[in-house]
Amino acid sequence: CFSNAALNNPWRQVGYKTMQAEVEAQKAQIKEFVHVDAEGKDSKQIADINDLLGKGCDALIVSPNTTATLTPAVEGACAKGLPVIVFDRGVDTKCPVTFINPIGGYGFGHVGAEFLSQKVKPGGKVLALRILPGVDVLETRWSAAKVQFDKAKVNVVGVEFTDGDPAKTKKIVNDYIQRYGTIDGIWMDAGATAVAAVEAFQDAGKPVPPINGEDQLDFLKLWKDKKLTAIAPTYPTYQWRTPIIAALRVLNGEQVSSPWKLPQPTITQDNLDQYLDAGMPPLHYAMCGCTDLPGYPQRWK
Repeated sequence: CFSNAALNNPWRQVGYKTMQAEVEAQKAQIKEFVHVDAEGKDSKQIADINDLLGKGCDALIVSPNTTATLTPAVEGACAKGLPVIVFDRGVDTKCPVTFINPIGGYGFGHVGAEFLSQKVKPGGKVLALRILPGVDVLETRWSAAKVQFDKAKVNVVGVEFTDGDPAKTKKIVNDYIQRYGTIDGIWMDAGATAVAAVEAFQDAGKPVPPINGEDQLDFLKLWKDKKLTAIAPTYPTYQWRTPIIAALRVLNGEQVSSPWKLPQPTITQDNLDQYLDAGMPPLHYAMCGCTDLPGYPQRWK
């Protein structure tokens, strides 16, 4: 059984398709796969988890919507004696059998901030764009970036939440361009709206400053086509495969790593071309880890 925080952005949609394909690849061992979408609401996810506990699940996978609020629900599931596997976003308890995620938010946040610090002169104006507060991996990304920006004496002129909305992202960036005239860098705690941020500069007739995005193909293509000064730290969607693998290992009596840390590659100017795939849709994520799974590429189109 899988309690999912949401399917409300392309990263999560690509990841869930990858998870479904892994389930299909393991169908000899899986009688039934139950998925419940919390739609980005803590209260619904808490109710979802309580409901799943009555459905005879052999293992429970949870991608928490927010960290602190979902912790008691996860602890309640653990107390039922069910193997609980948490991935993507964490919780404030050690009761799950494992927590699966890539190297993590600190690495993501630092990579983008270090790149900008090298491209922006001391005192240069950087705008930080964040999705939402209260999620451990996103808070860690920003904490890492802030350490680097303070060290490099970069002037962070604003820290704004976009809700992952391209229109809101574009408006925020445009407001800062109007206010400051020049923005010297854009740091993002997730790259789904990176294209919208770039378009705000294009619409204003301004040069696009150094920016970090992610491995979403629309950004990678724009980066190459417009010769942007950019970097893409990643939070690979291939991590959505691993909870299925972990659950099956646990149910087969095998040990799993706790925490289970996955690699987290970075896309740079030097390796950009190897991640571009003209055959996949713009909102696909290059690091899906899905090319060997059933239904590729049609399932992801």
